[in-house]
Amino acid sequence: MCQFAGARFYRTHVTAIDREEQRVICHARPAVGYDLLSINIGSTPRLDHIQGIGDPEALDAPVVAVKPISTFQQRWLNLLERARAAQHPLEIVLVGGGAGGVELLLAIQQRLAHEMPAGLLPRLTLITRGKRLLPTHATEVGDMLAATLRERGITVHFGEEINAVESATEALAVSTLGSTTPSSTTPSSTTPSARSQRLLISTSGKHYPADEAIWVTRAGGARWLEQTGLSLDDDGFLKVRDTLQTLDDAAIFAAGDIAHQVNHPREKAGVFAVRQSRPLADNLRRAIRGEPLKDYVPQTRWLALISTGDRAAIASRGRLGVISPQLRPWLWRWKDHIDHKFMTRFNDLPSMQNASANRGGLLALAERCRNAWQALAGASGRLHPHLTAELDEQEARQALSALAMRCGGCGAKVGANVLSRALASLSPLENADVLVGLHAPDDAAIVRVPDGQALVHSVDFFRAFIDDPYLFGRIAANHALGDLYAMGARPHTATAIATVPQGVERKIEPLVRELMQGATDVLNAAGCSLVGGHTGEGQELALGFALNGLVDESMTDVTCKGGMQPGEVLLLTKALGTGTLLAAHARLEARGRWIDGALDSMQQSSQQAADILRAHHASASTDVTGFGLLGHLVEMTRASGVDAELDITALPILDGAEDCVARGVVSSLQPANLRLKRALKDPQTLLDHPRYPLLFDPQTAGGLLASVPLAHAEPCLAALKAAGYSASAIIGRVREQGDALAPISVTR
Repeated sequence: MCQFAGARFYRTHVTAIDREEQRVICHARPAVGYDLLSINIGSTPRLDHIQGIGDPEALDAPVVAVKPISTFQQRWLNLLERARAAQHPLEIVLVGGGAGGVELLLAIQQRLAHEMPAGLLPRLTLITRGKRLLPTHATEVGDMLAATLRERGITVHFGEEINAVESATEALAVSTLGSTTPSSTTPSSTTPSARSQRLLISTSGKHYPADEAIWVTRAGGARWLEQTGLSLDDDGFLKVRDTLQTLDDAAIFAAGDIAHQVNHPREKAGVFAVRQSRPLADNLRRAIRGEPLKDYVPQTRWLALISTGDRAAIASRGRLGVISPQLRPWLWRWKDHIDHKFMTRFNDLPSMQNASANRGGLLALAERCRNAWQALAGASGRLHPHLTAELDEQEARQALSALAMRCGGCGAKVGANVLSRALASLSPLENADVLVGLHAPDDAAIVRVPDGQALVHSVDFFRAFIDDPYLFGRIAANHALGDLYAMGARPHTATAIATVPQGVERKIEPLVRELMQGATDVLNAAGCSLVGGHTGEGQELALGFALNGLVDESMTDVTCKGGMQPGEVLLLTKALGTGTLLAAHARLEARGRWIDGALDSMQQSSQQAADILRAHHASASTDVTGFGLLGHLVEMTRASGVDAELDITALPILDGAEDCVARGVVSSLQPANLRLKRALKDPQTLLDHPRYPLLFDPQTAGGLLASVPLAHAEPCLAALKAAGYSASAIIGRVREQGDALAPISVTR
């Protein structure tokens, strides 16, 4: 959605807000500056008052909350596997008597009924501190849902509040639900409760055994908000005016569950978050233009359609409820239609290929300038003071109009002030061999080569494929280092070359800072010192490095492409598929989890993998990048004078990559790589295989491809997996060179 909307997406955790400097402080990445800030982070579970709760967001926590959904989803998948493998019915307890809790428990029962035999269906229990279900809804709605739970064999305990959680080994097994009998010596295999992983203890002293405990109780605001100085209500939610601005800071807005509208308090419900989106967007635009903001008054009543898990639903609005059995199937179809229609708006986005072509040339640049001015100035024709804090209005006009025509040559360099300020925050790795570098900038760096060492030179450069400059800097540096790792070199020094889009200085400076911070973090971790670089303007963000590595001048530890021997095994340390996934991302056709997986893979350093391969006597290696697996393997066979055999079913593939190539989504470099199909023996037999296109898929920051003696292959693979290279795999063998011109055979 961010790609479609033209917004940058940063995948990180916010830990604080520096209101004085107007910065959002993030975990494991540089702070993000803001002129206006909108907070819509929903709610988080408030479980710290429960003894023994630990970290509820950890995958091994004694209980799981439904928020954040990512943690709950993984726990749910784990629970499904446990339920399928169980030899006895599991105990699943849900805490919370609201609509969300009831809906979830009924949905769990419905799903498990299709997964397991009746004799092993888990026993379900709902615990609520209230005297009835759904206390904010019509009485008949809560009563009807309570009756539905009873009819389906779900036990409900009213008036019980859980205040502690203990493991089954710490508290004794009980023979009946709700018993308070202690027993520290009962063997864990003698009673159903002894099989439970935890006990939920209520304020009344009752114990409830649970193999899985799910919390769907009222949540609160994130704890870090308490340190912002912004006004919060008793549950930690941000107090906002009717303009959706916080009470204490007009530059900070909030909406959704995290916002408490002081003049119009409402129950936490998704309908309000949806309805607030348009007023929020409009007021953000008005604020940046300096126009008066408009008040938003939420509705006092709303329609809730509550599923009962059996393709039926009931309706609730205010104190009215529709619970007729005859209407429930129709209400479910209505709810299903509304839900699907809403989600389709965000899933079926227009492809980039279907978008109209951008106008080019000077006319396009001039139109870009006019649009920028109109968007910022609005009807008044004047810029808001937020935008002119560092420039007067005439200077601001000049800065924006400069976007329409930029100079070339050295006139295209980024300004010295911007560059010096952006680089001042960097801390490159100190290196005694760097005689002149960033610590004392000059026209060039001077680096000493240690005695007995030889230099390994490499260069890499490519344009950005994601909008997060920090993350792109990390991946670009990791990609460039791959050449050194493949040859067995130790990274030593680097110079960077970056191209950044044209723009006003106050926006370009943080972009350069974040870009180079990401790169420096990776270089420092690799033991590589950044000693200099060059930054210029261009149409889009790009970054590259000239790298120097060190090897012993005897060349004994160097692993070139040409060392493969017949009988050796081919190992690949990372999964394939970044090319097709990034192409799908650009076309708005990739799922978020696919791109997350690809980004994680691209950020994984190959340094330790290279060390492991050398320790297991790798005879040759290369990094798999732009030419794809087949292209780089062909280079190795030619240099070594051998043939190779690939097992296409053994190739590690990133999640979603096969789906993308099946839909014909491939990288723009794929057609050029396809010319290498002539290196395949009998390629016609592979054309229908779903993984065939991935042989040609260009990789960004791909893994190492190496040949290892057969006797060392399995220990090498085990060491790689133990080191975190979970996708590493044995993918083929090295063969004697045959008479055929094509050196690569593929089995399926």
